[in-house]
Amino acid sequence: MFKMTVVVLVAASSALAFAQDLPKRKSGLWEIKSQSDATKAGAAGNTMHMCIDQNADQQWMQGNSMSKDACSKPDYKIEKDRIVVNSVCKLGQTVATSHTVFTGKYDSAYRVESQSTYDPPLMGRKESKTVIDAKWVSACKPGQKPGDMIMSNGMTMNMNDMMKMKK
Repeated sequence: MFKMTVVVLVAASSALAFAQDLPKRKSGLWEIKSQSDATKAGAAGNTMHMCIDQNADQQWMQGNSMSKDACSKPDYKIEKDRIVVNSVCKLGQTVATSHTVFTGKYDSAYRVESQSTYDPPLMGRKESKTVIDAKWVSACKPGQKPGDMIMSNGMTMNMNDMMKMKK
């Protein structure tokens, strides 16, 4: 489940990296819930919390070399309260073709709905549908720094640190 969510985020961030006039997420702690058709029926999906800083968030989106290297320039349209993204990304030997729609207000909550196909299949799957619901919860907690992601199992990793390691 986590891997499929990462695939969606890579494809989506590749589109956002090319866009200059997109809304920014509010700084603070965001709760991000993802559900995929890959999740077993009745399973809860995945919930994580991420400490966001508008500046670091924008730099991450614009500097995500993984998505820039893996994805061709995506097609995106901003339509009032929706951002529609179509992208093609190479993930190892697999080509992922995705249609993603972002809706909501980035100062309080947003939703991401993505449909992807994989050729050849990725982790045994030819296609997937993923929904991500994110909502602003509060200011980041003491000791947290921008980029900190707290996974549902309690593990913490920092996206900014991970990006530095890839350079």
